Amino acid sequence: MVKAIRLHEHGAPEMMKLDDVELGEPKTGEIKMKNIAIGINYLDVYMRKGLLIGYSPPLPYTPGMEAAGVVIAVGPQVTNCKVGDIVAYAGFPVCAYAEEQILPAERVVQVPPSIDPIVAAAAIFKGLTAQVLVRRCFKVGPGHTILYHAAAGGVGSLACQWANALGATVIGTVSTKEKAVQAKEDGCHHVIIYKEENFVDRVMEITSGKGVDVAYDSIGKDTFEGSLACVKTCGYMVSFGMASGEAELTYRHLTYKSVFFTIPQFLLYTEARSDLVAASEEVFSNIAKGVLRVRVNKYPLSQAVQAHSDLENRKTTGSIVLIP
Repeated sequence: MVKAIRLHEHGAPEMMKLDDVELGEPKTGEIKMKNIAIGINYLDVYMRKGLLIGYSPPLPYTPGMEAAGVVIAVGPQVTNCKVGDIVAYAGFPVCAYAEEQILPAERVVQVPPSIDPIVAAAAIFKGLTAQVLVRRCFKVGPGHTILYHAAAGGVGSLACQWANALGATVIGTVSTKEKAVQAKEDGCHHVIIYKEENFVDRVMEITSGKGVDVAYDSIGKDTFEGSLACVKTCGYMVSFGMASGEAELTYRHLTYKSVFFTIPQFLLYTEARSDLVAASEEVFSNIAKGVLRVRVNKYPLSQAVQAHSDLENRKTTGSIVLIP
């Protein structure tokens, strides 16, 4: 038996309970991993609330889609890792909030010796997301100006650092002065505290009325219209979250300035193992070289409820991990 967080009913963070579960042994193509650290993502919150029915597992289940740990058993026909390897995964299956978990071997990647496993757990889901945002769905480069909401969040911190390193001018929005300081440290050339000023007016002022090449919006309903207003003609609108609720997209939204609109899922961009390995290596390489600095907030596994509450109430910056 191992300790695991279980969700028996959709709803508030308090619906999650620490239980004993029987894990079993890995089958063909699977490994068993003893978790060193487990990443928390906003996708976990959406699933917990029941907003992604058909996407999340049936109740009851163990939440979580990001972890790093040591391989303690391998099933038949596993060739990409062995007992004792330090590996990480991001995405499916949903089962990470536990002391141990069984995973498809093809979905884990090696964690380089230069990367702390706790940092790997904090960064692989968010790092792969950032990689898709700035390197795949829109290739950020010199001369580009980007708008990034929630610049002090787990993905935002990495994406803004990465975009800065790629030569872009980075405009970030945050909710507090404290987060504004972090966003500046993480590569934002301009930081807008959206509770104190209108971000649309400020973006247009910064860009001399031209707008941005791309807006990255994980907030959703509260910022969607404003984000579109900030995008220049034939620019890109990248929507990858709905922290404030689902935005209503209409034909009018996109035709007004001939905007390219996309909702990227890194899980689809890394569906092929070769893409997963290449993207992971790029993330880990940038961490090792200091291009990306990962901010980590640690909670014991038993305090998953508190971690979710703090995330939803915007009390954290950077990445959150649970430590078994």
